[in-house]
Amino acid sequence: VQLVESGGGLVQPGGSLRLSCAASGFTFRRYTMSWHRQVPGKERELVAAITAADNRKTYADSVKDRFTISRDNAKRTVYLQMNSLKPEDTAVYYCGARFGSRVDFWGQGTQVTVSS
Repeated sequence: VQLVESGGGLVQPGGSLRLSCAASGFTFRRYTMSWHRQVPGKERELVAAITAADNRKTYADSVKDRFTISRDNAKRTVYLQMNSLKPEDTAVYYCGARFGSRVDFWGQGTQVTVSS
């Protein structure tokens, strides 16, 4: 099983980034996919999730109306479009895949830094 994130980097406040997570080794279309983020000294937090059955999306309050999660089952990839980025969005972003209530698989993470 592999989840490989890409698209992180340094961006100025107000800018945009698009993260991608390419999956392999499991039945992607059956898993809820999610993005999480973590800063040093804090717990990993859920940013956004998209279900397998009906593409239902949920977002953390802190990113609503700025971030959009999407998935392409044919490409086995989940995306996170991040707009109007703020310095407090700086974190390592992780992709997760879950079949039940807990994340089964994690990616290695990609750094997002929002700074002028």
